[in-house]
Amino acid sequence: MNLLPWTQEPSLLDKAWLALRYPYDLARYPLQAIASIPALSLLVIPAFSSYGTSINLLFFYMTWAILIRSNDPMRVEFLGTLGVRILFYILPSLGFLFFDSATPSLAVNIKEHGETALPMGEPQGGRKGRWWKVALVSAGNVLLGVGLQMGIELLFTQVLHLRSLLKISTGVPMPWSILKDLFLGLLLREVLTHILHRYALHSSHSPLLTEMHASWQHSILAPFSLVAHYDHPLVYLIHVFLPMYLPAVLFRFHLLTYHIYLILVSLEETFAYSGYNVLPSAFILGGMARRQEKHLMGDGNGNYGCFGLVDFCMGTSRGTDLMDDVIDEAEEKQVAKRARGKMRRVGRKARSTRKMIENEDDKDESPEEEEEEEERPRRRRTGKKGSDDFDEEELRGKTPRRKASSAGRKGRKKSDEDDEAENQVVMGEEEERPKRKPRKLERKGSRKLKG
Repeated sequence: MNLLPWTQEPSLLDKAWLALRYPYDLARYPLQAIASIPALSLLVIPAFSSYGTSINLLFFYMTWAILIRSNDPMRVEFLGTLGVRILFYILPSLGFLFFDSATPSLAVNIKEHGETALPMGEPQGGRKGRWWKVALVSAGNVLLGVGLQMGIELLFTQVLHLRSLLKISTGVPMPWSILKDLFLGLLLREVLTHILHRYALHSSHSPLLTEMHASWQHSILAPFSLVAHYDHPLVYLIHVFLPMYLPAVLFRFHLLTYHIYLILVSLEETFAYSGYNVLPSAFILGGMARRQEKHLMGDGNGNYGCFGLVDFCMGTSRGTDLMDDVIDEAEEKQVAKRARGKMRRVGRKARSTRKMIENEDDKDESPEEEEEEEERPRRRRTGKKGSDDFDEEELRGKTPRRKASSAGRKGRKKSDEDDEAENQVVMGEEEERPKRKPRKLERKGSRKLKG
């Protein structure tokens, strides 16, 4: 008999209850739920510390190890996956929806298809349209994908007693290992998305899936961010969940790598379906957004992949393909570089021309102005005033008291100058007297010699 029943490991039903209760905990204790996301500690620790990179990485490794050892690995995976989906897809998509509905006059200017792309625009049915249904179905499909992922994990670990599909350990993968897994995962996701989307959802061999896909996602006139996960639940699992989750299982991503991979996928879905023509990256996200719009608004002919790489190789690109995006981006950068160089040259030429004009103006001063400038010091010495002097005094606002004090200073200065002049005259006479005596002596001596 176990005397400490509360120390037993929680059963499968207890874990399932904790998983179902997480949304309530998220609403009640949001900071605690967000802090449990392990991938965020990689960003939070360097942002709020003044240590070096090595110390931050050491702290992150210690935080990760403590997190894995002190919590159930399945709970860490569930909270991290759901938190990433909420923070990087649901909340930004709802933010774009609020922006489009609160400021339609501003949003219509940056929408690729104008008012048609507004979720609450008149072409979409206004405020009584289907935007609320799109939001609910999209959020429900996200929760469905996260729940299915955790169900598969519990099946392998608790029922079949096999290792987890994702690698959950206290160790942290190296940066090059993370980059390699991300590259392989995104490439395989592109291939799987193209195959399943083309041959399962747009094929005569599967009319049921094709009809559901057309009546759900393709019924939207123009895409906005929440449309990325808006589809029939079965079609959603085939089109979105499987291409995203299978690469992580096949390559057995580390949990940290999987969360980074999920962040990239969530941001790509948010911006590629946003409908905006102003995006953070014109080359990557801009080309993806144009291809998704061509597919959704063109009856689903072509552009079956996410990035457009497989469509380019298979010849199913519609509109601009991946190579056109690369060429356009290179031309835009070259044009921008040339424009900046030309603006610098024009600025230098304008500055040099301004200096030349200023020098010519200084040389071409009228002789009357030069004479006036020469006469001003003379008037000041003699005490006479010209018309300009009176104007200057009026502008300066001299009072009679200030004038009297200045006149007294000028009088004392003039008397000092007169005294100095008299002293110089006296000293000059004294210096001249000894010079005259030798001349007289020379004259006398010369007379005596002559006699």
